[in-house]
Amino acid sequence: MDMRPLQLSDSGLIWNINEQGLPGTGKVSKKEIATLLDYSSYAVGIFHKNNLLGFVICLPPKTEYGSLNYGWFNDRYDDFLYVDRIAVSSAHRNQKIGSKLYSAVIDLAVKLGVPVAAEVNLRPPNPDSVRFHRHHGFIEVGRFEHGEKAVIMMLRQ
Repeated sequence: MDMRPLQLSDSGLIWNINEQGLPGTGKVSKKEIATLLDYSSYAVGIFHKNNLLGFVICLPPKTEYGSLNYGWFNDRYDDFLYVDRIAVSSAHRNQKIGSKLYSAVIDLAVKLGVPVAAEVNLRPPNPDSVRFHRHHGFIEVGRFEHGEKAVIMMLRQ
């Protein structure tokens, strides 16, 4: 396995894994994946022989990304590394791939001197993701409801 930066040409692979993680990952189109990669300040995947096993896409503050959850952090924090999505293919879960991805994100955030921001679905519930984030040092800093969705806003200092 090797970790490398995600490329625009990986958009289809990213989209496939994102679909496997629904509803926790949030529905996006292949075009929206490409836009996220364009906005991202850090986007990496773990690959095995050109097969994408998992990925993480992070954004800096103040991009034009229209996500309400991302906006929540922008309204409250001046600097952060926002994890827009992290996902592992269903065939490769429980193999520490998500933890390897988060270790890389946390290492970068430490170098930059910024917290890592993320949200986890409360409605629909995603208790596995809550546990995963708490295991990696995230704490709840708020809750945000919009429409039929509710999320726990989390930060790792």
